[in-house]
Amino acid sequence: MAPLDPSRWPLRASHQASQASTSPTSLEPVCPEAIVCRTRPQAVPGEAAVLVVFGHAQRTLLTSPFRYTANPRLVAAEPSASFRGGGRLIRVRGTGLDVVQRPLLSVWLEADTEAQASRAQPRDPEPRRSCGAPAADPQACIQLGGGLLQCSTVCSVNSSSLLLCWSPAVPDRARLQRVFFTLDNVQVDFASASGGQGFLYQPNPRLAPLSHEGPSRPYRLKPGHILDVEGEGLNLGISKEEVRVHIGRSECLVKTLTRTHLYCEPPAHAPQPADGSGLPQFVVQMGNVRLALGPVQYEAEPPLSAFPMEAQAGLGMGAAVLIAAVLLLTLMYRHKSKQALRDYQKVLLQLESLETGVGDQCRKEFTDLMTEMTDLSSDLEASGIPFLDYRTYAERAFFPGHGGCPLQPKPEGPGEDGRCTTVHQGLTQLSNLLNSKLFLLTLIHTLEEQPSFSQRDRCHVASLLSLALHGKLEYLTDIMRTLLGDLAAHYVHRNPKLMLRRTETMVEKLLTNWLSICLYAFLREVAGEPLYMLFRAIQYQVDKGPVDAVTGKAKRTLNDSRLLREDVEFQPLTLMVLVGPGAGGAACSSEVQRVPARVLDTDTITQVKEKVLDQVYKGTPFSQRPSVHALDLEWRSGLAGHLTLSDEDLTSVTQNHWKRLNTLQHYKVPDGATVGLVPQLHSGSSISQSLAQRCPLGENIPTLEDGEEGGVCLWHLVKATEEPEGAKVRCGSLREREPARAKAIPEIYLTRLLSMKGTLQKFVDDTFQAILSVNRPIPIAVKYLFDLLDELAEKHGIEDPGTLHIWKTNSLLLRFWVNALKNPQLIFDVRVSDNVDAILAVIAQTFIDSCTTSEHKVGRDSPVNKLLYAREIPRYKQMVERYYADIRQSSPASYQEMNSALAELSGSYTSAPHCLEALQELYNHIHRYYDQIISALEEDPVGQKLQLACRLQQVAALVENKVTDL
Repeated sequence: MAPLDPSRWPLRASHQASQASTSPTSLEPVCPEAIVCRTRPQAVPGEAAVLVVFGHAQRTLLTSPFRYTANPRLVAAEPSASFRGGGRLIRVRGTGLDVVQRPLLSVWLEADTEAQASRAQPRDPEPRRSCGAPAADPQACIQLGGGLLQCSTVCSVNSSSLLLCWSPAVPDRARLQRVFFTLDNVQVDFASASGGQGFLYQPNPRLAPLSHEGPSRPYRLKPGHILDVEGEGLNLGISKEEVRVHIGRSECLVKTLTRTHLYCEPPAHAPQPADGSGLPQFVVQMGNVRLALGPVQYEAEPPLSAFPMEAQAGLGMGAAVLIAAVLLLTLMYRHKSKQALRDYQKVLLQLESLETGVGDQCRKEFTDLMTEMTDLSSDLEASGIPFLDYRTYAERAFFPGHGGCPLQPKPEGPGEDGRCTTVHQGLTQLSNLLNSKLFLLTLIHTLEEQPSFSQRDRCHVASLLSLALHGKLEYLTDIMRTLLGDLAAHYVHRNPKLMLRRTETMVEKLLTNWLSICLYAFLREVAGEPLYMLFRAIQYQVDKGPVDAVTGKAKRTLNDSRLLREDVEFQPLTLMVLVGPGAGGAACSSEVQRVPARVLDTDTITQVKEKVLDQVYKGTPFSQRPSVHALDLEWRSGLAGHLTLSDEDLTSVTQNHWKRLNTLQHYKVPDGATVGLVPQLHSGSSISQSLAQRCPLGENIPTLEDGEEGGVCLWHLVKATEEPEGAKVRCGSLREREPARAKAIPEIYLTRLLSMKGTLQKFVDDTFQAILSVNRPIPIAVKYLFDLLDELAEKHGIEDPGTLHIWKTNSLLLRFWVNALKNPQLIFDVRVSDNVDAILAVIAQTFIDSCTTSEHKVGRDSPVNKLLYAREIPRYKQMVERYYADIRQSSPASYQEMNSALAELSGSYTSAPHCLEALQELYNHIHRYYDQIISALEEDPVGQKLQLACRLQQVAALVENKVTDL
């Protein structure tokens, strides 16, 4: 007998062998050259001899025993989806797969009647074959019992651990019942082999024809273009790598496959058609699904037309000219580049020189300033800082912009003594009525509800209440606390960050006045000195440089809009000022004294008088000095030489309708000259008074009318461009002439701002440190206010730290300290010039920027005033945050401590200014809305019990001398 094939099989396998084992087997048809038999299951692995019985004869195969092996195992199968057309390659991994003789991938389906009739016919799933015939491949689908269809494909054994199977094609309307592998006599479900992932059939993809005209029309393809094929469900049952696209005999490389689009890169040149004739067909193969989408026609590039010889010659000449031009431009560019490099190096040298000059100037100016401030400190030890007395300070704080208190007692006429007594009684009763918290709150709310009660009226009434209740600060604080609670409740429902941003309500003005009262002692003891030193340092620096008396522009400033962008030559002079009897000075002095005064030769006579008065009366408050317009400046030389100097006289220079103000340089006053300040004998038509209110930037330059000459424009240091119109000259605004002068104004003059900033930096830092430092005891009013804001935030559930930061900034730093920085005349008895005011505005804006929580961003287009302190603002921001944190961590201010401090303040300032006048003015406002206030009081139940409306009517009867029925 010939050798056995195969020589081993699985325990449960149903193999076909060309011999037979000792166990009974089922025989296939007997052929002359071979016996085919099918093995039965075996319990355990092992070897067995093969015995063939022929009737009474038997034969035993001794050369090679037959072996039973363990059943194969499947551990992985992927992918787990296919189109219904089938043909997708499925890789199956396992062990012992090489002993399987005929592996199958089978699908059981439940099909409807139409599908059963069209796709399958009943037959045996394992038919017996004829003698000598090879094993037949399984039909695509066969019908089983119970209305089931079985569709199978034969797998190929790649190795002992890998099977390659192709998904069977299934009818479209059949329902999937089971997917399994048949390994001879072993069946394994697909879900078991793939780790629980079931197999899924997706509907066959649908692709649209390439040509929109129809599948038979050719698609015109331009070389180099990517083909985009539209369809549906393209990637549901296949991946990009498995798709094959052909154009004729060449392949179109698939680049992208989505659910609705297939993108492929066609061959660069038109391929040959697959059938050898016609146009190449575009065919997409997805497993067993083959879709022909129509022919493809490559568009040929148009051939180049014959180029005439004349055109070629012209083209050559043009190219030669172009090359020559390019070479010429290159040479010119190199020359310009070298020139630009030389200019750049020159600019670098200039910048280095400028930087060195600015640094040297800053050091020199700072040294001079510190020397001056040292002398000033020595003078202050004797005279002291000129603080305003509390009465004047309170009037200016409560009524800003009025230059004092607008409330003045009215003179009593003859026979009005009795009437005044009655009015005083009524006002006294009104004062007592204000002590009722319910009346006062009702009054405030009623007034604020009136549409005609303006913001100005609110601030005015709040200041009147501050004066009327000045002696009862504990009560005023309680009222303010209640109103702040109402204000917080109002803003919480809108935008909490807007609270206290402006002064639009009476409580906000009350808060401003309350802070002014409580922080007066802190100003005198702590913050006043650095504030005054900053003011004097600014004034000293401004006076050291020329200032245009007409335009107000100065060489030394921090404000870009006030910068004098011209080179004005000037020389400092020291004048010897005679001070004594008749000089408007120390009248009590019997001897004439010589006091040196520093001025500039470019100063006008009015500017010289201002500087002389500042230096002669440097220890005297401004309100106690003689007025600059009440004195004349007299130049004395020898015993009889006396010349009165003025801004304008017969010697003034007039050219082309421009009259220049007289200066010391005009009079040729030398250094060390002796001058005196004498009372003016006549007011005349001196221009000095008109220049006292100098035109701010943007307004017209002062003009003098002259009947013969028409109009004459005044100028001091810089003469604006003439713009004559007809017979009369009209001098336009500086802003209108600024573009015409822009070419002559190099931005290098902005370094003057840097020099000024560097000189004043120490005094700015000292002022900010005094305001934001907690090294000294914190004013109890500040601690009390911040604790109140913390309490309001907690009460209304505000957890955003930025909102609380804004509240504290708006209530204290921006409301009080910014006002103090910008307006030193509210604290000190001093004169603040326009240039000093402009510089203080820049410093105050820097302080405002330091209090914000947003990041301070600057760029090339930012204003110059913003750029000046861009480097310092982050440091100032840290100071503000540390200030808030230190106050929060300090011990809380109790209600009793605050009341004790307020009582002490009330006792210290018992002489409240203009109390009766404030009550009279307050009653005037009550009279305007008398009916509304009476109605509000009568509607309140508690107010009815207290008879508040009746008491107000009694006040009205006394003040207005009315006869009532009360």
